[in-house]
Amino acid sequence: MWDTPRRGMLEAMDQGLFGPESVTWQLHADPAMWIAGISSLFFQALHPLAVAGVVQNSDFQRDPLGRLFRTADFVGVTTYGSTEQAHRIAAKVRSVHAVLRARDPRTGDEFRLDRPDLLLWVHCAEVASFLSVVRRGGYPLSEAHGDQYVNEQRRSAALVGLELEDVPGSLAELRAYLRSIRPQLRRTDDAMTIYRFLHRPPVKLPWRLGLPVYQPLAGHLAYSVLPRWARAHYGKSAYPPAVATSMLRSLRAAMLAIPRRGHGPHIDAAVREFGADVLPSPRRLPA
Repeated sequence: MWDTPRRGMLEAMDQGLFGPESVTWQLHADPAMWIAGISSLFFQALHPLAVAGVVQNSDFQRDPLGRLFRTADFVGVTTYGSTEQAHRIAAKVRSVHAVLRARDPRTGDEFRLDRPDLLLWVHCAEVASFLSVVRRGGYPLSEAHGDQYVNEQRRSAALVGLELEDVPGSLAELRAYLRSIRPQLRRTDDAMTIYRFLHRPPVKLPWRLGLPVYQPLAGHLAYSVLPRWARAHYGKSAYPPAVATSMLRSLRAAMLAIPRRGHGPHIDAAVREFGADVLPSPRRLPA
């Protein structure tokens, strides 16, 4: 950790929403987050209205990598950027959601995409996926770390328009929320559209050359690490749990071993701002 003068200097600077001593700062840098991000999209698609909003409003078929990269950018900016940067990117997201509408495929009723119950589902599905997948990949998270992460992520939920008191602030509250919403989740035609898309996105060259690697090591692996009950809704085969865990850990280890010049634009910017002491690492998780 930093010595007292260094800590005092950092505390006087704008460290963004979370800061270098948060669980969020450490966790979001882990390479398993890429699989966790894809898995969260499978998970979110089980909510009939949430997925209808995506299918009816998104250009993901024409821009197959766009949503994943935009989500990654949002997570990167809100985690490692300044407070002003986080609020600026969140304002853009809220302005888009505020004007979007979709229709319930069963009733034909129109609904807003920024309905609090839909925003809450997307938030909780994402947080639960990030925690479970990264931990399953071998990241050393304790229950206390999990509680702190869920509580920290309420700040992200507030950015998209939710009230803090309506958002789970602990693992117990998150698990209770997921139990309560399970009766609303199911397989739909829209969910299967997302299932097929995430397994084989319609990318163009040169990305298409990577599909034989992407499908087993990313798309199907991300599906396979969903909770068992979530996979049961899809009704599609998955890697056996032990195989999926082994694959995830091997992939994470391989990604950690790859030599690289930087750690991504958002982390690199934070390191330039605050110094190498803030480089994310499991070793810097709060005691």
